[in-house]
Amino acid sequence: MLTSYSTYVVILIPILCLIFYKFIFRLLGIIIVPEDRIGLVTKKFVLFGDKKSLPEGRIFATEGEAGFQAKPLAPGIYFWLWIWQYDVVLQPLTVVPTGKIGLVLARDGKELETGSILARKVECDGFQDAEAFLKIGGRKGRQTAVITAGSYRINTLLFEVEITDITEIQENMVGIITTMDGASIPVGQISGKPIEGHNNFQDADQFLNAGGNKGLQQQVILAGSYNLNPWFARVEEIHMTEIPIGHVGVVISYVGEDGVDISGTEFKHGNIVEKGFKGVWNEPLGPGKYPLNTYVQKIELVPTTNLVLNWASARSESHQLDKNLSTITVRSKDGFPFNLDVSQIIHIPNYEAPKVIARFGNMNNLVSQVLEPTIGNYFRNSAQDSDVISFLGSRAERQDTARRYIAEVLNQYNVNAVDTLIGDIVPPESLMKTLTDRKLAEEQKVTYDTQKMAQETRQALEKETAIADIQKDIVKADQGVLIAERIADAAVKKAQGEAQSLKLQAGAEAERVKLQASAESERVKLLATAEAEKISKTGNAEAEKILAIGKAEAESYQLQVSAMGGDNFTQLKITESIGKEKIKVMPDILITGGNNEQGGPLSGLLGLKLMEEMTKKQKNEENPAE
Repeated sequence: MLTSYSTYVVILIPILCLIFYKFIFRLLGIIIVPEDRIGLVTKKFVLFGDKKSLPEGRIFATEGEAGFQAKPLAPGIYFWLWIWQYDVVLQPLTVVPTGKIGLVLARDGKELETGSILARKVECDGFQDAEAFLKIGGRKGRQTAVITAGSYRINTLLFEVEITDITEIQENMVGIITTMDGASIPVGQISGKPIEGHNNFQDADQFLNAGGNKGLQQQVILAGSYNLNPWFARVEEIHMTEIPIGHVGVVISYVGEDGVDISGTEFKHGNIVEKGFKGVWNEPLGPGKYPLNTYVQKIELVPTTNLVLNWASARSESHQLDKNLSTITVRSKDGFPFNLDVSQIIHIPNYEAPKVIARFGNMNNLVSQVLEPTIGNYFRNSAQDSDVISFLGSRAERQDTARRYIAEVLNQYNVNAVDTLIGDIVPPESLMKTLTDRKLAEEQKVTYDTQKMAQETRQALEKETAIADIQKDIVKADQGVLIAERIADAAVKKAQGEAQSLKLQAGAEAERVKLQASAESERVKLLATAEAEKISKTGNAEAEKILAIGKAEAESYQLQVSAMGGDNFTQLKITESIGKEKIKVMPDILITGGNNEQGGPLSGLLGLKLMEEMTKKQKNEENPAE
């Protein structure tokens, strides 16, 4: 039984130790601080050695005094912290999430400086070294420094940490800063002077150390995320200043040093200064977006395109500068009131925009103080010099005169007058009725005159028609005579032409014959010369030939005569000639007749006839083709 009890005791003691180990360690003066905790220590009393009491006004001990200890216990094991002398509370680490910052309020430290609402930053490892904070002059109250995202071992008995959001400035927005601490704004200024090096107001101590003023700041912050201490700076988001196309922005600065007027001696209506000084800047801003602080600077938009202003009750332009303008009522020389609409086109060069704003303050004042009275009074005065009918009839001339006059006036105010246009003119109704009746009567008279002229024209037409019918014959006869004359003239012209043609042809033919004769003569002459030359040479040759033949024949004849004798040779040659030439020695027909024969004459006639027939026969034989 005892053995069994001992066994239970052996098992139970470790279990109880595990359960009550903290209590047991605490009794032994041992403290274990985990990694995710810190130990906040309160010392109940002092045994010996250390100071027994805190300095006056202090809450936290830094030299071992009794009370709240400034230095917390970091993770680890600590001895000799007896339960009857020390009270230790384990507390989680201070965690600042991403996108957040921690604002720190110190419960102990030196008093704040007079006039300050925030305690300046001291080097204390992000408020984790509480002893350093108190020893080197840390002040109680709200701190200028913040802690950013992360985990911190902060003594929360000394420092109260408030988690808040970081400052976000959206796109196309501007952050206007108002600081809660700093020196007072100088007299005559409405905002603090610009300070450099404070990293967009995230380093409050740098801003304050450099003499930054509390209140509205000239400097702005642009789109982004900022670790701004809301106890130090309040942020207001406004839209960026947009200057549309066709406009310039004249800057009126309410802050800065007083600048030197550069507008010139002739301009006596306000100061125009260089950029950065107080007053109207001489350089307007062009179209675009600008991160301007509209609490300390004002932008007056000035159109640089042609601007139309209507003096018409029923019409107004989109710019609304003419919304208060109405139709002009004038009175004529003959006492009739009537209305007229006017449109004025103006143009303000961008380099003249600062002078316009310096003179009038804004575009609405330009319209109300210059354009409205100038144009209204001009047309009222102009109408009094003419009756209604003349005014209506001379509209174009009056419009041109008004344009020149108004251009001259507006030029004095640094505004260019482009054109002046007269719109609808509405005369009195009674006058319009009189004019209408008069016009109707005039039109009726014109109608009657036209009808009368039409009748006269018809009579003249009938008369002319009759004359035209007779005129046809006259014209026909005249045309016949004219045609005959033309034909005769044509014949004469033709004859003259033919004679001239023949004359020209004869002359040409004579010239041709002359040329041909000359050519033929030349040709014959040449041929004759050639033929003579030929005959001469041929004759010479023939003569030589005949001479040679004759000599040969003579020699032959001489030899033959020698051989045959002269008489025999002669007879031989006669015989050869008779044979060769076929000479008839005897006649074919011999007709004889004599007185002693019977039928002598008849026989002679028959003989002649027979000889004739023989002759024909011989010819036919010689010429069978005939």
